[in-house]
Amino acid sequence: MSTTQAQTAPKKRFFTQLWFWVLVGIALGIVFGLVAPDAAKGVKWLADGFIQMIKVIVAPVIFCTVVVGIASIGNLARAGGLALKALFYFLVATVVALTLGLLAANIFAPGSGFQGAPSESALESAAKQVESGTSADQGGITGFLLNDLLPTSFLGPFVENEVLRVLVLAILTACSVSLLAAPLRKRVVGSIETIAKVIFGIIKLIMWAAPVAAFGGMAYTVAQFGASSLTNLVALMAVFWGTCLFFIVAVLGLVSRIAGFNIFKVIRLIKDELLIIVGTSSSESVLPRLLTKLEAAGASKQTVGLVIPTGYSFNLDGTCIYLTLGALFIIQAGNETLSIGLQIGLALLMVLTSKGAAGITGAGLVTLAASLQAFGGEFFSPEAIAVGIALIIGIDRVMSEGRALTNCIGNVVATLVIARWNGELDRERLAAVLEDPSLVDEAMELEHGSGKDDGTAEDDKELVAAGSGTETTR
Repeated sequence: MSTTQAQTAPKKRFFTQLWFWVLVGIALGIVFGLVAPDAAKGVKWLADGFIQMIKVIVAPVIFCTVVVGIASIGNLARAGGLALKALFYFLVATVVALTLGLLAANIFAPGSGFQGAPSESALESAAKQVESGTSADQGGITGFLLNDLLPTSFLGPFVENEVLRVLVLAILTACSVSLLAAPLRKRVVGSIETIAKVIFGIIKLIMWAAPVAAFGGMAYTVAQFGASSLTNLVALMAVFWGTCLFFIVAVLGLVSRIAGFNIFKVIRLIKDELLIIVGTSSSESVLPRLLTKLEAAGASKQTVGLVIPTGYSFNLDGTCIYLTLGALFIIQAGNETLSIGLQIGLALLMVLTSKGAAGITGAGLVTLAASLQAFGGEFFSPEAIAVGIALIIGIDRVMSEGRALTNCIGNVVATLVIARWNGELDRERLAAVLEDPSLVDEAMELEHGSGKDDGTAEDDKELVAAGSGTETTR
């Protein structure tokens, strides 16, 4: 698609845009949650059902995009170099996010002076999270490798939606495909890319339900939150959201500026996806859309196909902030203190445990419980963890949205930075898109839109190109 074609394309009216109807769903959900809180608690299944359907296609999307992203390079050394750069970036971002969580907890101390006790229902729910955390943690690095990373079968990770294991299978498959003779490799890559297009077609259908999911999720959140919140919990939310905002504006803003683009323009580019996250509290729901949008914005298919899916497991900036901040909140709420040395030790442990978050249902709370149990000590006995989790669980959904938004923005910035770092970013194209986000509308309509798809011929050309090994130079 040329810039001239995009500029001459007619603008779509706002009421035909997904973001508009997601906003409508959010607004109606807020009103419903305030007016009829009891009834509103019963519509949470709308958001849960939407997320459940999205999870059905997350593993296939990750598998296909990683295989195509690596195998289409045709050079394992080049692909390995890209992967190492991505992992290095993820490690640095993880350490920064965990450190910010510790600093925020120590500076603002949201748990200090806590008065009160969790409800019985919160304690019961917390006990389930602690039990899940126990099963998720089985002995440090060895347990992480055996229980979270290495597959036990080829199809099992797809059935259980275990993202880390799907990534391992995708990387192994991509390496195997890369070793095939060039003509066969190109045919295999073309076939997998065709399967990915079919999956994207399923996503088109599911995304029709995004506004309804936003309505159900927001109605439940407003009804559940109510007026029963404690001052300390409000303080925890404020500190968490403030820390996430600081991370996005200051840390990601600085990284973006060094890489040659503006963080606020990037946020404007992905505003539709961020609104969907606000309504559903899940960043998984926008993964396929991010793949298409970032490639249309100038990042190479190879970089996008590797960095975004991998980042969903290894670059969880919002989750990292939540982990250290939540752990110290529990300590403070119990009128205890944790030395700086122990805090650093806890953060180092969470560098590892945070990487398993994407593969665990209820990632934030379960990973927090697993991390505290793995750390052990007198401050984190099973009873103390259960009480601490129970204190947080009532506001976790509000914090979950902050985690998901920060994770999403962090992965978008990571993709653009690594593409620039690897010489696979069309900087002129990105600059044009950031100035005028409508330039990606055609690509988004073809892959994820609900209107008439009049790009069949273009799609056919792309499939032929994929099958014959034609690649676009960025």
